[in-house]
Order: sequence, then structure tokens, then C-alpha cells
Amino acid sequence: MLTVKNINQYYGGSHILRDVSLQTTPGKVTVLLGRNGVGKTTLLKSLMGLVPIKTGSIEFNGQAIEKATPYERARAGIGFVPQGREIFARLTVEENLRMGLAYKSGSTPVPAELYELFPVLKQMLHRRGGDLSGGQQQQLAIARALAAGPKLLILDEPTEGIQPSIIKDIGRVIRMLADRGEMAILLCEQYYDFAEELADDYLVMERGEVIARGPGSEMAEKGVRQLVAI
Repeated sequence: MLTVKNINQYYGGSHILRDVSLQTTPGKVTVLLGRNGVGKTTLLKSLMGLVPIKTGSIEFNGQAIEKATPYERARAGIGFVPQGREIFARLTVEENLRMGLAYKSGSTPVPAELYELFPVLKQMLHRRGGDLSGGQQQQLAIARALAAGPKLLILDEPTEGIQPSIIKDIGRVIRMLADRGEMAILLCEQYYDFAEELADDYLVMERGEVIARGPGSEMAEKGVRQLVAI
């Protein structure tokens, strides 16, 4: 689905990403772990075209996309849930969801399934996004990314600042989406237990490079918790 080979990225004179390679697979959750400041968010922004890479390649469905714009990558089937959610606070829940359909026909309906995945959104359809709790905003951000039916869903720290009950709901949705076998999921996460529970595969970053990777079932025996402990 997504194949990233030896990408490098710089901010000024700082080498931020160092020969990073990874793959995602339909039906699997690939978890990206690492302490703060190791380059995880920069990597995700590079995959979406929000930050240019210096060298390396990014392929999606067999097509090179490293020079594609963010909206071209979205149209190709990549959904992105940024850190901090970045919903439109002054727009209603429904209008936020319609932003996820921005490149489709204006008559395209919001998929009813989104309200099945996140029932609270249907109850709050006409409320402004800024009036929702942090957990509800995160659900809205995920639903917005799902609206166009992506083949790859990238999530950056979806549990950050979220109450435990909603963390469970988000985990359930992520697992359900992966288990259908049609979507690949790349999950960047600080909350180790949440990551371990969902991971089919994992990668650990440190100082801009991948220092460990493997099946999610081996995270405990490989001491991944200690690798990412602050």
C-alpha cells in the first residue's frame, strides 16, 4: 500500500529524518513509536507532502508520490488525522465532515457509517466543532479523514489529551477498520499500552532514524516499552 525507502529530511542544517524506510499493509495497523522530538510528526507530514523530503522515495499503490501535493495524495486515497486534531472550530460538526469530502461532488452525502462508528457526532451534528470536548473533537477529526473512504489512514497521536473511555472507542474503531482488510493504518502514538494492543507491526524511532521494528506480538519480549520510556 505505502512503501517508503530511505527518505531524508532537513530543517536548516539539522538532519531530521535519516534514511527512514517503512511499509504499510492493508488489514494491518503499523505503529510508530518514539520519544518526543525524534522526528515522528515530521515523518508523517513528509508522507502527506506537508514537508518536502530531500532524498528517498515514497510510493502509494505502486505510484511515486514524493513530488505530489497534499491534496493529490488525499485524492489518491490517503487520509490524515494531524496531531492536535485541527478541526474547524467555527464550523458545525456536519460542515467539518463535509470538508473531508471537499474534492468530491457537492451532492456527495456524508457516509452514514461515520455516525455508526462515532454515534456522538450524529447527536451533535449542528453544534460548532469548537464546542465539543477534546475527545469528541478527536472523533470528529478521524471521521473527517474517513469521509472520503481512504485506503491508508495516518493518525498522529490520537490519544493525546483524551479521556480513557474515548480512547477505548477510538481503539475499537481503528481495529475494526483494519480487520476489514481493505485499509492500511499507520498510527503514531505515545501511549504505549494503546499502541501495543493495536500493533500488527511496529517501528521505533530515535534521533530521526528507525532503530527497531518487528511484529506487534514481539513488542514486550523485545523491550519496546523501555526503548520509548521517557
